[in-house]
Amino acid sequence: MFSRLKEDIETVFRDDPAARSYLEVLFCYPGLHAIWLHRIAHWLWNHHLKFLARLLSHINRFLTGIEIHPGAKIGRRVFIDHGMGVVIGETAEVGNDVLIYQGVVLGGTSKEKKKRHPTIKDKVVIGAGAIVLGDITVGEGAKIGSGSVVIKDVPSGATVVGVPGRVVQELRRARKQIEVDLEHGKLPDPIADVIKVLMKEQSRLEKRVEDLERRLAHYENIGGDKRRG
Repeated sequence: MFSRLKEDIETVFRDDPAARSYLEVLFCYPGLHAIWLHRIAHWLWNHHLKFLARLLSHINRFLTGIEIHPGAKIGRRVFIDHGMGVVIGETAEVGNDVLIYQGVVLGGTSKEKKKRHPTIKDKVVIGAGAIVLGDITVGEGAKIGSGSVVIKDVPSGATVVGVPGRVVQELRRARKQIEVDLEHGKLPDPIADVIKVLMKEQSRLEKRVEDLERRLAHYENIGGDKRRG
């Protein structure tokens, strides 16, 4: 048990450059506290102590601002940074080495009692305010941009941005090379990229039209000179 606690603390140092000391991490990181309380709630849930599990989950939300259903499966070395407003639903599954920022929602899209929440594979980064909905899978090493709404499966190593989420980059890396990247704010903007391409094409066409107009005026001048001669 103590090795797992130490592993969780080391994960904070790995993923948050603001962490300065073990004492600070131990007492001042609600994302860490939320994970620890969830493990107890999840154990109660799996041992059919549903009410106690839900009660502890409710206390967890009150203390940390993070709501994790006790039925959700959370892997190892998961770090919730800042964490306020994070919601993880009952049938959600989160893999190992996942980094989650504040305001993230792993939500359901069905009222039926079945798998209705996302599956997040290992080494995924989910940016602030992102919403991932339904029984979908976010592949290993993928990045979800801040504020994105994801409603379809995401390939491994892909980057998703926008509403609805669009895959804008897919990294062909070996498994051992996939690393969690804190620069989740520096993501491509597909709409801005399209606008840039259109503006560049418009500029090219404008120059071509100007060139054609100059040539036409030149030929008209030559024709007028010939008629006068």
